[in-house]
Parts: sequence; structure tokens; C-alpha cells
Amino acid sequence: MNAISAEGGFPTHSPTPGTEDWLARVEKIAPVIEEAREQADHDRVTSRAVFEALRDAGIPRMWVAEEFGGERASIETGSAVIQALACLDASVAWQMGVQGAIGRLSDYLPEATSAQLFRDHDGLVVGGVNPAGHAEEVPGGYRLNGEWAFASGSAHADWLVCAAFVTENGEVRRTPRGPETRMLFVPRADAEIRDTWYTVGLRGTGSNHFTVNDVHVPEEFTVNGADMLRPPAARSSRAYPIGYYDFGPFTSASTALGIAQDAIDSFKDLAAKKTPTGATGTLAKSHVVQEKLARAEIELYTARLLLKDTARQVTALGETGGDSLTSLVRVTAATVAEKAAATVDSMYSLAGASSVYATSRLERCFRDVHSAVKHITLSPTHFEMVGQYLLGGGLQMRR
Repeated sequence: MNAISAEGGFPTHSPTPGTEDWLARVEKIAPVIEEAREQADHDRVTSRAVFEALRDAGIPRMWVAEEFGGERASIETGSAVIQALACLDASVAWQMGVQGAIGRLSDYLPEATSAQLFRDHDGLVVGGVNPAGHAEEVPGGYRLNGEWAFASGSAHADWLVCAAFVTENGEVRRTPRGPETRMLFVPRADAEIRDTWYTVGLRGTGSNHFTVNDVHVPEEFTVNGADMLRPPAARSSRAYPIGYYDFGPFTSASTALGIAQDAIDSFKDLAAKKTPTGATGTLAKSHVVQEKLARAEIELYTARLLLKDTARQVTALGETGGDSLTSLVRVTAATVAEKAAATVDSMYSLAGASSVYATSRLERCFRDVHSAVKHITLSPTHFEMVGQYLLGGGLQMRR
């Protein structure tokens, strides 16, 4: 059951009934994911069969309000689901995490728009949230142009979100916080997907670049970037009173944790069978291996507890926590990423030459985790920025 619960080798509290139900959904579709993962890595895209299994299990909409076709799972439950998926296939987990994060924009969009995007369509809603294009304000909306990277899951998307700088007469508009930005949603048919996703890891995500050329986006299909720094306005359909940037890091950090758990489980299987050249016993009999495995297990255990506790803090304080809460979220994500990567590296090293083969799960874990931790939400620069905040400075994204 470890590969599904992602709880490792130490005792844990039983999951809540809600979490247990969601993990049972993952377990039910696990054979579909496992059967397709090698081909997905080769094809650089997750199969239609896997996407349909995820869709039928409700996972792409798990962090969307019921009014918009979702189930409003708790942050903690969603994190457990992503960890369990990452134990099976990190690329699948990553795409579901991306959908979970972008799905949070449903609380910021007008209700009719959110219903159209998330309830009336069953495809993914993904895209590029790093401002890379330009949106010229025109009557009734914006004229959008640009190119974006990292459109994870775009092969199964109905809509793409495009983060852009707002322009007026061709000039970027400025605010007291810097350039004005906006998230704009366009039908996938209005974008050109470019075949750019040739990477070390997370290959099955199909995170290609895409371009949008001179597309009119109505005002109601956009979100002001500045609004995302605060919790969404209260309304009956609001799923979470939590700001976008306090929610997003749980998706990427959960994927990293799941990869690390996969690495530990895969190493244990190997250690029980492999006798190193010239040795008299299996890896599992080595005192060095035993010590390093125990250290790795407790590091991962503490990372999981940290992420779980921060999820609870965000759930309780999402509307009132301010920069104090945001700093906790950011340094938690960076810490989890650091510990997850170190765990995978340790298992990869302990396995010896066995881990260098493409047939090894550890080789896959190594590639995937070192791709995952490159995401901005897991960046080690958060330590610096949070340190500045703790010493009385402002909380910046980067400097």
C-alpha cells in the first residue's frame, strides 16, 4: 500500500475518510497509469487513456468548487493525492498539480466564466502563468500576443491561460508594484502548440511552448494579476479563502515528495535482491546502507510532516495570515524540495551501477526530481527572500 498512500516506513495517523476515499480512487486507476508510463516518457505526453481515467476519478477538478464541477478537496487531501500519483508516475502528478493550481483561478474569475471553463468542459485548463506576452487593452477586453513555456498537460487541454503584461498604445502600464499583469484564458484552438519539450525529466507532461497571435480575449475571461496576491473576494461559490500564491506551492512540493518516496520504495526492493560485486551479502545487510536509509526515511518523514502542518496553517489562516503565512509557505516548499532531491540522490547513489540504466525506477526518479525542483515555487531563492523578511525587510519574490 506504500506506493499509493505515500506514507513511507514509519507509523502515521490514519487518513481522514475524505483523504482515504481519494487515495482509493488513485489505487483504482493505478494499473492504467503504470501500464502507460514508459510509453508516455518515450512519447513525451501522457496517453489519452490515462487522462480519461484521471478525469473519471475527478482528480483534475479536485481543487475546484462544486458549483464549477469540482469537489473542493482540502489542501491536505489534494497533497496526499498528488504524492500518491507521483509514486506511480511523476509526470501525471505534475500535470494534476498544475491543473490544481490553475484551477484556483476559478475563484477569481466571474462565476459564469468559471462555470464555462471548468464545469461545461472536461478538458484541462493549463498554460503559462509567468508573464511573457502582451495584452493590449481594447474595447471589451484585450488583444493578446505572445509565447509561453511549460504548458504542462496542454495535449489534453480545452483552455489555456496566458500571463501577459498589459499595454496601452503599445506601452506596458505601470502600477506602484511594477508592470501591470493579467491572466487571460483562450480556447486551445486559438493557440499554436510548439514541439519543444525535450527534457531530462518529467517527459510525459508534454510541457511544450505555445504561441497566441492577435487573439481578442473578453474582459470576463481575464484576472488581474494583482488580485492573485490576495485571497479571492468572498462569494457563495468561493472554494477557498486562500490567495493563489499561498496555494500553488503545495502542488509542486507534493510531486517532489512522491518522487522521493518512490525512490525509497524502489531502493528497498533493490536492496533486498542485489548483492554487490565482491560482497558476501545483499545491500540490505550493509550497515552503511542501513544507516543511510534510516536517515533518508526520517528526512522525508519530517518533510512530509512540515508540508502537512503548513497546509493546515494555510487552511486556518488563509485570509488573515498575510506575509507571515506566505513566508512560511515559500520556505516550506523550498525545504521540501531540498529534502526530496537529497533523498533521491542518496538512494540513487546507494544503488550503485544499477541506477544508471533506463530500466531502473531510480534513474527515472533522479531525472524527474531534478526537473521538478527547478520550478520557481520550489526555488532555493525563497530562503534568501524569507530571511530578508524575517530580518525586517519586505517579502519579495526575487531581487
